Amino acid sequence: MTMPVQIESETPATGIGAYLSSHMRDYGLLFALIAIMVFFQIVTNGTLMRPVNITNLFLQNSYIIIMALGMLIVIVAGHIDLSVGSVSGFIGAVAAVMMVQLHLPVLVTVVATLALGGAIGAAQGYWVAYWRIPSFIVTLAGMLVFRGASLLVLNGQSVGPFPRSFQILSNGFVPDVMPAAVTKPLAAAVGAFNFNMLAMGIGAVVALATIWMGLRGRARARQYGMEKEPPAFFWVRNLVVLGAFLFLTFKLATFRGLPNVLVTMGILIVVYAFVTENTVLGRRIYALGGNLKAAKLSGIKTSWLTFLAFVNMGVLSALAGLIYAARLNTATPKAGYGLELDVIAAVFIGGASMAGGSGKIVGAVVGAFIMGVMNNGMSIMGIGIDYQQMIKGLVLLAAVIFDVYNKQKQG
Repeated sequence: MTMPVQIESETPATGIGAYLSSHMRDYGLLFALIAIMVFFQIVTNGTLMRPVNITNLFLQNSYIIIMALGMLIVIVAGHIDLSVGSVSGFIGAVAAVMMVQLHLPVLVTVVATLALGGAIGAAQGYWVAYWRIPSFIVTLAGMLVFRGASLLVLNGQSVGPFPRSFQILSNGFVPDVMPAAVTKPLAAAVGAFNFNMLAMGIGAVVALATIWMGLRGRARARQYGMEKEPPAFFWVRNLVVLGAFLFLTFKLATFRGLPNVLVTMGILIVVYAFVTENTVLGRRIYALGGNLKAAKLSGIKTSWLTFLAFVNMGVLSALAGLIYAARLNTATPKAGYGLELDVIAAVFIGGASMAGGSGKIVGAVVGAFIMGVMNNGMSIMGIGIDYQQMIKGLVLLAAVIFDVYNKQKQG
């Protein structure tokens, strides 16, 4: 008579260490960004975290982050767009001709150029979505076409300066609502020349709203029995986020307040994060990149979604081109050169997969900030552009290797 063999079930590991190990792809980026910021804060003798430099970080990387939002959608859908830098430069050139040479109103120019960006994205998306031409080829052709178009529109010369009402798109700041009689004593108390109460208040509201959304999501996960994050780690993570928001907004408040472009960028990040994570459209885009045949069989209009992804990329490239031109206060034939590489690198460093179907908006934003902090920190240290490019290339390679390693480990 044989005795039944008892098979012991493997108990899943619990605790903060096990949770971090299984979510290293998500939190590894955040830890890397913090480590990079601490490193450059030390080696630059505190210059990195000065209010004026933090403001410059946002201004210098805003157009990269805006294009990274669209690039993430394109890459998640299983494609790539190499033309974004050239399209942004071309849009800036068209805007310069319209405002400086033709003297058209700023609002008309902005609306027209955003529509033109959407049309460019539609033209490229049409060939990719409905003719099945590889996006690499289509957008490589677009990159060459719009580089030449920028030279043609500007006649090989720089055009500027722009009207003040256009410059504030990138270089303007949200004015404080509090009178100087209130803000000056606060500024003196913290040892600053200025203290923008509105900036500080918005930062506090955003920080508290982030924690409230985290609590709400945790309660929903507990309701459906899907709660996995250890309570201690949840609170530590949220307190770090709260502290980071308050610290950054305090630094901005002691300089000139919130840059207009930061508000634009923040709204776009929230909208795109919501769409990709909480809507049917977002789930279908991930399904499109994850398994094209399965997506078709489930009734998803894959060609239409691909087309929309490129239209969206075109509009965001146009917006980034306007912000870039407004920051420089001139349009140059070489504007946008190489920006596509920084945008694509930010998305891949942020955890997106070249195969499509995976990647998050927050990851793309963190990836862009990693690139931005490295560029800024190395420039402060006086490291040459040659070494900067080499280091950024190695960081990109390391991020991809890390991603592949995690997939193999989990698979």
